[in-house]
Amino acid sequence: MALQIHQICRPIPSTSSSISSLPSCFAKQSIVAGDIHQFTSLMIANKKNGNRKGLSSSLTVRSSLETAGPTVVVGQVTEVSQDTFWPLVNAAGDKMVVLDMYTQWCGPCKVIAPKYKQLAEKYLDVVFLKLDCNQDNRALAKELGIKVVPTFKILKDNKVVKEVTGAKIDKLVGAIEEVRSS
Repeated sequence: MALQIHQICRPIPSTSSSISSLPSCFAKQSIVAGDIHQFTSLMIANKKNGNRKGLSSSLTVRSSLETAGPTVVVGQVTEVSQDTFWPLVNAAGDKMVVLDMYTQWCGPCKVIAPKYKQLAEKYLDVVFLKLDCNQDNRALAKELGIKVVPTFKILKDNKVVKEVTGAKIDKLVGAIEEVRSS
């Protein structure tokens, strides 16, 4: 979850000269395990004398669940689940999406994984995703019609347009090139 902070600090109009300068404001975010969590501290004080009297502040905190959708990343392979797959495909827009459907125990899946990562680094106009076809993602694997692992699904405009089964990197590259040129 990401955190978005909007902060407004301003002095309340007063006839006293002691609060005529603008307040200083301080907000802090903590990052834990790659996510920004809701940890904020706010300090408001008069710059001249540190007096807090007569100052007004408002702070709005919103999580990324409220403000932003999924982020599509090119140049790397992104792990997806049945909950994140379709939102990421939708976020890809008109970009081609290649999905590697694999399992943890599959030997050929492990062999082709580094080559798949190299493809992601090579084709910067393509979104590369991977889905562990485990119990948690069974519904999506079934929806996409997986029969063997690894299976690569190539999507364009939210539709599967090509499929490559097995750890055949040459066939996968050929399929990517074919869809790119169409």
